[in-house]
Amino acid sequence: MASLLSVSLTSASPSPSASLSTQESHKGKLKLRNSGLSFTNEKINPFANEKSSGRISMVAAVNASRFDGIAMAPPDPILGVSEAFKADTSELKLNLGVGAYRTEELQPYVLNVVKKVENLMLERGENKEYLPIEGLAAFNKVTAELLFGADNPVIKEQKVATVQGLSGTGSLRLAAALIERYFPEAKVLISSPTWGNHKNIFNDARVPWSEYRYYDPKTVGLDFEGMIADIKAAPEGSFVLLHGCAHNPTGIDPIPEQWEKIADLIQEKNHIPFFDVAYQGFASGSLDADAASVRLFAARGMELFVAQSYSKNLGLYSERIGAMNVVCTSAGAAARVKSQLKRIARPMYSNPPIHGARIVANVVGDPALFNEWKAEMEMMAGRIKNVRQKLYDSLCAKDKSGKDWSFILEQIGMFSFTGLNQTQSENMTNKWHVYMTKDGRISLAGLSLAKCEYLADAIIDSFHNVS
Repeated sequence: MASLLSVSLTSASPSPSASLSTQESHKGKLKLRNSGLSFTNEKINPFANEKSSGRISMVAAVNASRFDGIAMAPPDPILGVSEAFKADTSELKLNLGVGAYRTEELQPYVLNVVKKVENLMLERGENKEYLPIEGLAAFNKVTAELLFGADNPVIKEQKVATVQGLSGTGSLRLAAALIERYFPEAKVLISSPTWGNHKNIFNDARVPWSEYRYYDPKTVGLDFEGMIADIKAAPEGSFVLLHGCAHNPTGIDPIPEQWEKIADLIQEKNHIPFFDVAYQGFASGSLDADAASVRLFAARGMELFVAQSYSKNLGLYSERIGAMNVVCTSAGAAARVKSQLKRIARPMYSNPPIHGARIVANVVGDPALFNEWKAEMEMMAGRIKNVRQKLYDSLCAKDKSGKDWSFILEQIGMFSFTGLNQTQSENMTNKWHVYMTKDGRISLAGLSLAKCEYLADAIIDSFHNVS
């Protein structure tokens, strides 16, 4: 929409009574016709004569932006933490918000096996041609085998539809679009709390969701009874989003006996389990142990969804490499599902990137490199376990109130739920320069052994002195 702007200027005209809006000046002078303004090539100063004055009225059209109705989006709650951390000049500052592995010196870490594979790829001179829509075939093969086990019947009988996705987020988004298209009446059940992007993904895909109880703030542990009750109360045929291991953000996982009961109930209610596996091998240090929950459900002959990511366990954060797996009851059904996942991917991003897929295919597909990777994963997982233990020891040594901090050790993976509320978490940042999400979650991957006592002081102060 255009608005009118009226501007009055003082002009140096030879006669006060001259009407510049109707008369034409001589060549080389300013010309105004019917409110239209034009200039000739000669440069003049129309205001040079200060003794004479006149009025010039100009009306200019100003176009309002067609995007004026678009509001400013709120900052991402996790990435915003990193931005605030960068702006802090304190030498004491700690960034425990972003879920990215750091060394003991709190520096980003590129796995040695990744460097080795990238050098091999460079020596081979591999091209950069487009991948098929479903991704790199060698990657899809090894990633499904890594998840389910190479000897698993679902692999041998070709019952798994695997499509390379844009890491875990993109893989989840593919599945959400499939649900919206082919299960229009279904609802997705999401744990409370969960990874913040889960809700965004299903909202954007227009898939309805609701929450099931998961975290018990009183015990800082799993609300298993609440979880079971909510899954049982959900409409039959719902999708139940489960974290395969190292639940984000709580670090609290069901024990094996509880997984069995969850599987019993999901089968009874004819629900469809939907696993998000972002930390296989990175949580416990064992690829098989961290895939046990998924394999339990597959062994029961259940159809299920599994999204995978290699951001954490191979440190391929920026490569955006992951996969979407759908386990079906037959090879024919798997082929049809894969064709529809490809159909969804084609207009969304056409085909996935090749570099990260080749890294995974080379590492997992070569026995020697695979063993090197497992050793590095154990090292990374071990460092986080050591930091977790040191933080617990520091809390116990410094806190004289008698509070039980054992929940810290009962959690697993790179995150820990401290039990701090939003006000207490803000005190951690404002007073102690510890940057974390407002729900009390900290990333132990961003903590060093040397900083554990300082963090313990911050937690104890925030817990006891801030309501």
